[in-house]
Amino acid sequence: MTSTSQPIALVIGATGGIGGEAASALVRHGWTVRGLTRRDQPAKAGIAWIAGDAMVAADVARAAQGVSLIVHAANPPGYKDWDKLVLPMLDNTIAAAKANGARILLPGTVYNFGLDAFPLIDETAPQAPATRKGKIRVEMERRLKAASADGAPVLIVRAGDFFGPHAGNNYFGQAVVKPGAPPTSVTEPSAKGVSHAWAYLPDLAETMARVLDRADRLGSFEVFHFSGHQLAWGEVGASIRRVLGQPKLPIKAFPWWMIVALSPVVPVFSEMAEMRYLWREPMALIDGKLRAFLGEVPHTPLDVAVAVSLRGLGCLESHPVAGAPEAGRVATQS
Repeated sequence: MTSTSQPIALVIGATGGIGGEAASALVRHGWTVRGLTRRDQPAKAGIAWIAGDAMVAADVARAAQGVSLIVHAANPPGYKDWDKLVLPMLDNTIAAAKANGARILLPGTVYNFGLDAFPLIDETAPQAPATRKGKIRVEMERRLKAASADGAPVLIVRAGDFFGPHAGNNYFGQAVVKPGAPPTSVTEPSAKGVSHAWAYLPDLAETMARVLDRADRLGSFEVFHFSGHQLAWGEVGASIRRVLGQPKLPIKAFPWWMIVALSPVVPVFSEMAEMRYLWREPMALIDGKLRAFLGEVPHTPLDVAVAVSLRGLGCLESHPVAGAPEAGRVATQS
């Protein structure tokens, strides 16, 4: 593919975990990539930074001129002001996509599913969330489906909890380990005996790029589930022990009791307590549709993925680590 024929993508949220990985994956797959940012950013190979705010429709429209894809990976940090930010930002993306006839790619989550859809969730599962964030996610997908019938095709790839080398705004980087130093213990958010879906971001981003390589086979509104790593209580901790070569590193339960007790007075704890059900019940995303579409799906071995993630969080030195001889690079299967 020559530079004059390269398709152009705008990534909203390119400074974040999944947005950054998606931008890099698209570059590898021959796209010209623009990243919308409110602040000056260091140079990143293959990405042209464009100053603008996802909350400002004119900024998004300007950055999206001539694009054939908008990756909507904007994600307000933590749980703050979701109701005030998430839907207006999405509306700006939809308007820009319609103006350019561009496809919208949304990294989806499991928030839009309630317990009635558990434990095995495929793309057709009912969406009846009991949480505020879940209801917002359902509304996002409703608006996207409407947009797909009005000139803006949509691709949604839903995945479990994120982890990866540049994914600090998640349970792995904020609860399982503390960034910036080698772990002295590991915290497991899920309940004992419960399996949980985790998504390694480089694998998820590569999957999205491969799906887009086959865009001529996509309908106007397509949803895929990415199963990622299905891990029971203790498996994340066991992997960290192997990577660090510390078989006796303490593994602790997440202090949900404290989160619940303080939720009436700490707003972020209230939001976390509302989402606790995702960690108390077994849940897996069924990826049969994705495998039928792609064949094999990228899947980095757990210890390698954990080692890369720890290094990205400043929790691991750069020398080779025990139990993960390929920890310095992402080793996806193709």
